[in-house]
Amino acid sequence: MSLKIGIVGLPNVGKSTLFQALTKKEVDKSNYPFATIDPNVGVVEVPDERLFKLAELSKSKKIVPAVVEFVDIAGLVKGAAEGEGLGNKFLAHIREVDAILEVVRAFENENIIHVTGKPNPLSDIETIQIELELKDMETKEKAKDPTQLQLLSEKPILYAFNTSEKGKVEIPQMPNSITIDIKKEFEVSELDEKDREELGEKSALPDLIKKAYEFLGLITYFTAGEDESRAWTIPKDSTAPRAGRAIHGDFEQKFIRADIISYEKFIEAGSWARARELGTLRTEGREYIVQDGDVIEFKI
Repeated sequence: MSLKIGIVGLPNVGKSTLFQALTKKEVDKSNYPFATIDPNVGVVEVPDERLFKLAELSKSKKIVPAVVEFVDIAGLVKGAAEGEGLGNKFLAHIREVDAILEVVRAFENENIIHVTGKPNPLSDIETIQIELELKDMETKEKAKDPTQLQLLSEKPILYAFNTSEKGKVEIPQMPNSITIDIKKEFEVSELDEKDREELGEKSALPDLIKKAYEFLGLITYFTAGEDESRAWTIPKDSTAPRAGRAIHGDFEQKFIRADIISYEKFIEAGSWARARELGTLRTEGREYIVQDGDVIEFKI
């Protein structure tokens, strides 16, 4: 399945810097509102060491990780729902994503403009929430069919409190949030792997990607063989046929059964043949609920 996450926030909070650190793409990070008008899009691998271990055991010629598509959406401001600051265009971009990663400024720096004068995380969050709800009200009023409207305010939101710079701002306690020094993450992302190891620098971005992935109620299963080892993204609690749909629609429609083994048991066995000998390879039917880390061979 295709997973798309929109990076949003007020202007000058670190959205484009975070996007660049995530995707290693050059984007406009100019210090003024609306530097980003058309959204930048980047595809990011979901870090998962399990995939590479499976590929090593299977002697795979090709490795295909699960991915998340991040969309850098320009800053929203108060009045966006009425078109303020090119708001209608930006809100339309948000409608196209599966979830929102909202960057919230949690630092003070008089040299970096804040659209309301001073950073206030709760107020900034409220500003964006109100604009999403106002746009939804407009959508409902215009809709002929009130069902499945893709309302902006109902999209899941993960908050990223940006603690870059020295002047810190009090961060509210929220369960669906992370704290990240985006400026540091960008600097670390510019280093090559050898320099990162020598300096002992470890990026927090893999944890952010994983949290965003898990936040949406998604899990990973694997297929592994000599041709390729691949990670597949599916919703949690998917049945085996539904999981097969990630590969091809025929895998769901023509599903007969699936040979399944957990990642841990596969590593212990070392191969499909050895797993069969040990009895750790199971045959499951249509009702089986796929678990995160399952290694699957479909029979259709």
